[in-house]
Order: sequence, then C-alpha cells, then structure tokens
Amino acid sequence: MAVLAALLRGGARGRGPLLRRLIREIKYMERSYVSKPTLNDVMVAGGMESMSNAPYVMNRGATPYGGVKLEDLIVKDGLTDVYNKIHMGNCAENTAKKLHITREEQDAYAVGSYGRSQAAWDAGRFAEEVVPVTISAKGKPDVVVKEDEEYRRVDFSKVPKLKTVFQKENGTVTAANASTLNDGAAAVVLMTADAAKRLSVKPLARIAAFADAAVDPIDFPVAPAYAVPKVLKDAGLKKEDITMWEVNEAFSLVVLANMKMLELDPQKVNINGGAVSLGHPIGMSGARIVIHMVHTLKPGQYGLASICNGGGGASAMLVQRL
Repeated sequence: MAVLAALLRGGARGRGPLLRRLIREIKYMERSYVSKPTLNDVMVAGGMESMSNAPYVMNRGATPYGGVKLEDLIVKDGLTDVYNKIHMGNCAENTAKKLHITREEQDAYAVGSYGRSQAAWDAGRFAEEVVPVTISAKGKPDVVVKEDEEYRRVDFSKVPKLKTVFQKENGTVTAANASTLNDGAAAVVLMTADAAKRLSVKPLARIAAFADAAVDPIDFPVAPAYAVPKVLKDAGLKKEDITMWEVNEAFSLVVLANMKMLELDPQKVNINGGAVSLGHPIGMSGARIVIHMVHTLKPGQYGLASICNGGGGASAMLVQRL
C-alpha cells in the first residue's frame, strides 16, 4: 500500500502526463519492496513546465535556399498528435462532433470554471497547497508569485465572441474554453505504509487504486472514461462512493465528454475550477489535481483524479483522505 504527502510549487497552468508518472513510480515501488523491503520505499515524483520559455527550433543541417522555418516547440513537441499530424485541439473538435457537444456548452463550462476558481482563491482553499515563488530582480523589488494569475484576467463579455482556433467552419474550441500556456511545478512524496511508520510520518492520504487506459489517438479526450471504471472495479467502489472528481481541463470539451460518458454529477467535478482557469503546464498537471484533491477531501472521503494525454492514453487515481 502506498501513502501520499504533497507539495505544490508555484501557481500556474498546464497539461501533463505526471499522473501516469506517479502510477509508474508506485508500480516500481511495489516491485522493489517485494524484493528488498527497505529499497525505494520512499520516493519523490514531480514535474515542471516553463511554457513561457519554450524555444522556437529549426532542423539541423545546411540552410536550404529560401531560408529555414522556425517551429514553436510547445506545438511541435507538446500539443501535436504525432499519429494523425494534427493539433490536439483538432482532436477535441472531432470529439465534440461525435458527442454532439456544442460551442455554447463549452463556453458555459469555461465561465463556470473561472467562477469556481475565483471563489476558491477568495475563500483560501488553495492556501495549503501553493508555495509562493520569489523572483529577484536587480535594482527592483522582488516579484512574489503566490496565486494563479489567469482567472483575474478573463473578460466574460468576450467569451461568446471569440473565433474558434482549430476549425473555422462549425468549430467549437476557442482560447477561452481551452487551457492556456503557463508555467508551474508540482511534486509529491510517495512511501509505503511501513516506511511512514518507521519515519514517524503522518500521511495525508492513501492511494487506493490506479489504472491506465488507451484509445485511438484522435479520441484521446475521452480516454479517462475508460481508465475510471478500471479504478472503481479494482477498489470495489461505485461512482456514488466518490466525494470529489478531478478531470483535467485540457479543454472544456474533455470534462464535458467524460462527465457525459461516465454519467457523473457535475456538482462533484472540478469543484474549485480546473486547468481552463487555473492552468495546465504540461509536466505538472497530473500531480496538481491529485494534490488538490488530497487537500480538499475530509478524512475518510474518496477522490478520483483522471487526466488524458496526447497519443490516446489516460491515467486515473483513487485516493482516500486519512
């Protein structure tokens, strides 16, 4: 059995495979513990992303006639479906068409995410999980970042007027109802129950079950709907036993699609907002949603986090607050 303590550095946004990384660490820990009980029974899993510093790149080799084209590494390495050679936003559009999810539904969800995030910040619900970051500036006062910034910048009057980004005709995904480009980092400490006892550490939560799932890469937005049932079956629980759901908001469409397929109660999903309004740095989002669940749940309650990733995969994790 693994137990979990958590730390979140920086307030920011992003999209990421960190939840899958956590699951790999747990599996590795379990295998190691069987062979040598004191080996790898305490581990740290974390991830970061500075999307604002992602460079533009070009191919190596001789410069061709006519010059070279610089490519945005965020798009090339982070936001492109390498199998279908399209932006992940186009995959979201494909899912919206399949499941008949409208632009208006996605806009309404995004506005709700911003509203929930602002209410949560104002109520201090993120205080225990966010560590302020101080940036020194020569000859100027230090800059202290202690909260997510995006949710205060939104102009709700512009949301329905924005042009779609990935599909001009009959498109649904816009800059407002998708997550934006941001910086952030997150880390968690994982340890076995025996290690926690030996080190006199009081864990915040236990990881009750976890699973991966995969679908056709173009359908990656709905992959969580296939990972979640595996987790529930493994834990012997029903949807009604879950107090809180976190579905990573790579796009508003992702949450709407998975709520529809899993028949989830919207009042239990992303109750304090998500990546649309809080952020989705690619390398840290999986840990962020797990950390937030741990700090939000009350003792004995279950929370289930899930995240999709470009390429068709998804990871899901069930935690119980101790």
